[in-house]
Amino acid sequence: MVVAGAAFAAYGLDQLSKFLVVANLSEGEIVPVLGSLLQWQFVRNPGAAFSLASGMTWIFTILAAGVITFIVWFARRIRSIAWAIVFGLLLGGVLGNLTDRLFREPSFGLGHVIDFISTPWLIPAIYNVADMAIVSSMVLFMILTIRGIGLDGSRQPATSKGGDAAARTEPSKASATEGDSPLREAASGA
Repeated sequence: MVVAGAAFAAYGLDQLSKFLVVANLSEGEIVPVLGSLLQWQFVRNPGAAFSLASGMTWIFTILAAGVITFIVWFARRIRSIAWAIVFGLLLGGVLGNLTDRLFREPSFGLGHVIDFISTPWLIPAIYNVADMAIVSSMVLFMILTIRGIGLDGSRQPATSKGGDAAARTEPSKASATEGDSPLREAASGA
């Protein structure tokens, strides 16, 4: 349910913001919001982030469909609210950009993504709410992974510099009980 809620929020904000941009700005127009810190600049992006691979729109369409399929299939395994937010934001962002690729000009499956958020002092690129949701999900993904939080919300034990002490002793316990049990049986006369 959290996955769906986060996805719906990200997707809804993305599509609403793009609708408002297309309705109110001319392509290429720059509107200062906070001086040169934040600007609206309407562009149509045929490629990926930073307008890379602009001739490969159809590949991004197929990849997005695959990511969406995976998340919908995988969502049942998630037991942590934080991980549900990760996959929900990713789903909403990918759906937002996929909607553009499917239904915007120039044609079905080859549409250009509407980008409009410009922060020239930070990133020399123009992006959208879907991109922000995707990046936010990846940042949260890294934080949860580094902290050792599993999909069920449990924390993995911290490891020491030389590796986990329990992991080092477990194989020797296993070999002492399983590996030499035939020797013990033979020694005991069994």
